[in-house]
Amino acid sequence: MTGEIDYHVGKRLRRRRRLLGLTQQSLGEMVGIRFQQIQKYECGANRISAARLFELAEALSVPIQYFYEGLSKQESLQDAPEFIAPDVLSKKETMDLVRAYYSMDEGPRKHLLDLAKSLQNDPNNPEHSLRLVVT
Repeated sequence: MTGEIDYHVGKRLRRRRRLLGLTQQSLGEMVGIRFQQIQKYECGANRISAARLFELAEALSVPIQYFYEGLSKQESLQDAPEFIAPDVLSKKETMDLVRAYYSMDEGPRKHLLDLAKSLQNDPNNPEHSLRLVVT
């Protein structure tokens, strides 16, 4: 189980670093270590100490709990109301979409979210149609 936890924490580290558009080099510089150490953390080869995890959480602007989200059986993806493939959040396309979304002002973001929701497949409504309103 220990190896699984190290791997999970490393995946969460990589996900947050990529979301912020940081390189391993830049994150390493922020916490005073070499990029090779970040690589080892991200693949779960090296365990992250409590002190280092605190520094990484500060550098990535997340609470320490962020790194452990999804570990417990109560929070497993299979039990979630909407299933998201585990690898979808690590794809470049997803990160590009999230960055673009958060670079918008609040109004356009809301419109984009409404559009995305309207494009979802709704199995309960086979006559679901898309309506676009251009303003």
